[in-house]
Amino acid sequence: MTHRVLIVDDDLHIREVIRVALKKAGMTIFEARDGKEALTRFAGDRPDLIILDIGMPEFDGLEVCREIRKSSDVPILFLSARDDEIDRVLGLEIGGDDYVTKPFSPRELVARVNVILRRINSRGLDTRPSAAALSQGGLSVDAEQHIAEFAGTPLRLTAIEFGILRAFLTRPTLVFTREQIMNAAYQLNIQVSDRTIDSHIRNIRAKLSAANCDNVIETIHGVGFKLGRCEPQA
Repeated sequence: MTHRVLIVDDDLHIREVIRVALKKAGMTIFEARDGKEALTRFAGDRPDLIILDIGMPEFDGLEVCREIRKSSDVPILFLSARDDEIDRVLGLEIGGDDYVTKPFSPRELVARVNVILRRINSRGLDTRPSAAALSQGGLSVDAEQHIAEFAGTPLRLTAIEFGILRAFLTRPTLVFTREQIMNAAYQLNIQVSDRTIDSHIRNIRAKLSAANCDNVIETIHGVGFKLGRCEPQA
């Protein structure tokens, strides 16, 4: 299967570097020079993943992400010229799947793209029958169909959020460290900060809370996180 990737950046050189790297990896590439063109290309080309620069003039990447998230859960990998934790956390909180700081290694970028796409397609996961469909309380996850629900309500999770939730359901009694969560969600040897993991956990909690579940992930202070009761609130 050839994946379709939309590259959004106002810098022609950056787009060219990414385009060459992803084409070598066998992907079909579309490009946009600004936020407004990105939304037009997204609607017309229906990419499998978007690489989205944050620091574009007028209509920046965060605004584009907010607009796309109104109707789609397409994976979004943010690019930024600043290694600013505020931008990074905000990007993840509004629905980004990953974040890469410029200048970047094209090889690392391709690796991160592949991790997200693999997660979306349920490839590279434990596909044993016992692990394909998982549930606890009102929460259920089907890795083969990439479906997550709580008490019959579909959950709109990003690829990384889905991977984290599936990991918890695979080992429902285990207290996960942040490193274990990172390994379960990202699979390859890619390092992310504790704040990044915390942002993903916060997003999962918010989406479950909106579905009337406030106890899906418990914090074990000094250690990490574990799956909660996953029961609907009275």
